[in-house]
Amino acid sequence: MKTVMSLVFVLAVLIMPCGVFAQQETVTVTTTETAGTISEISPDAIVVRTETSSTPEKYSYTESTTYVDETGAIVSKETVTSGVPVTIYYTLDGENRIANKVMIRKTTTTTKTK
Repeated sequence: MKTVMSLVFVLAVLIMPCGVFAQQETVTVTTTETAGTISEISPDAIVVRTETSSTPEKYSYTESTTYVDETGAIVSKETVTSGVPVTIYYTLDGENRIANKVMIRKTTTTTKTK
C-alpha cells in the first residue's frame, strides 16, 4: 500500500509542471463607447453622428444588444430612432463595430438668459 501511495505522489509531482508550463490562450475583449446622435437606423445597423468625427459611424447590432436609459433601465428597441442622442458601447470584430449596449440619453436644451 505504501508503494502505491508513493507512486501516486511521484506521478502527481511529475505531472504538475505540465499544467504550470502549458500555454494558455488569452482572449481580450475591449468595449469602447461613442456618444452622438442617431442619423439613421436600418434593420441591421445604427448610424451615429458625433462631434468628434466628420463622417457618421456605423454600428451593427444583434439580438443580444441591450437598450437602456441613463438610469440603466431597459427600454424598448423602438425608442432608438433618428435624432435621438445615444451612447453606444461596442466591441470591434475586425473592422466592424458591434453594439453591445445602446444608452438613450435625454435631450437637453439650452436657453440663454439676458
